[in-house]
Amino acid sequence: MNFKYAKRMSNLGTETAFEVLAKAKKLEAEGKHIIHLEIGEPDFDTPDNICQAAIKSIQAGDTHYTPSAGILPLRESIAKYMTRTRGVNFDADEVVMMPGGKPVMFYSIIALVDEGDEVIYPNPGFPIYESMIKFMGGKPVPIPLKEDKGFAFDPEDLRKLITNKTKLLIVNTPQNPTGGILKKEDIIKIADIIKDKDIWILSDEIYSRLIFTGEHFSITQIPGFKDRTIILDGFSKYYAMTGWRAGFGVMNKEIAPMIAKLVTNSASCTNTFVQKGCIEALEGPQESVDKMKAEFLARRDIIVDGLNSIPGFSCIVPDGAFYAFPNITKTGYKSRDLNDHLLYKANVAALSGTAFGEYGEGYLRFSYANSRENIKEAIKRIKGVL
Repeated sequence: MNFKYAKRMSNLGTETAFEVLAKAKKLEAEGKHIIHLEIGEPDFDTPDNICQAAIKSIQAGDTHYTPSAGILPLRESIAKYMTRTRGVNFDADEVVMMPGGKPVMFYSIIALVDEGDEVIYPNPGFPIYESMIKFMGGKPVPIPLKEDKGFAFDPEDLRKLITNKTKLLIVNTPQNPTGGILKKEDIIKIADIIKDKDIWILSDEIYSRLIFTGEHFSITQIPGFKDRTIILDGFSKYYAMTGWRAGFGVMNKEIAPMIAKLVTNSASCTNTFVQKGCIEALEGPQESVDKMKAEFLARRDIIVDGLNSIPGFSCIVPDGAFYAFPNITKTGYKSRDLNDHLLYKANVAALSGTAFGEYGEGYLRFSYANSRENIKEAIKRIKGVL
């Protein structure tokens, strides 16, 4: 039988981290010892108080549907958290709880982007941005992140890319894959460039509590931008809850019901007892977040020093998240070739910079969400095969 699929499926990309993980797992099944520096996942366990809150919720019978936007106590808790951390007033009606952070991207682009609309997004950047833009028939317009700017983009580059078809601007700070941040002055310039244009902003702030230099600044803190911005945030990175699938979007009260309707039409709602665990995450002790951040900082310094000791590597110090993004052009390798070389010869799993877009050529991404000992061993192995 000659099966035919919808044409839009040919526009759907993927997240290469999971493909490399599959290759690494195959090598492990063959008896190889792989050091995993490819997956952007904290290697810590979810704090016990969060786990216990979810367990108690299950035992109490919280195993049924909830409103698509999430239970009110959690949305109220998120609104208070966002008000406290962004310095802007939010309320529960502006919060939509979702099963992970990716649905915030997915639903926002579905709700805002028509066929032919242009979307400006960071490159190298999280690959699902470009994937979803293409899937919806939009035109992806990459804006390069520049190493000499600490992997921020130049606001003047943004000015040149805007046309009368530009519908959405995606910003991500701190950034995946580079670990770079957009500083307050950069965001103010961005806001000034688009203030008189009908352009929405999707602000991916999933790493906002993992900043090592300075403080997080959200574009919603600029007068007039809160109502035209959808903030993406969640629980995966701060509380080691990647498998819980718990993310949220914060947006104006007009679009929030539309996004909630998309949740109704797809996932129905976020898991009930997961939401109870999320309340405990926000309102319970925060020492685990502080300890995790301190450990990531120590690992950052180890991996940056180590990478800079490898001939042909050059790595600037990332200001946030848990990624190092070294320039490897002087090794003579293309990014994908070196990535494969390290996996199969050194048994170190990383990601090619091109997994994050065309401007990622000449770079590799290393996630330092692994132990100090494994990071040191990875550096030793890389030197051994180069």
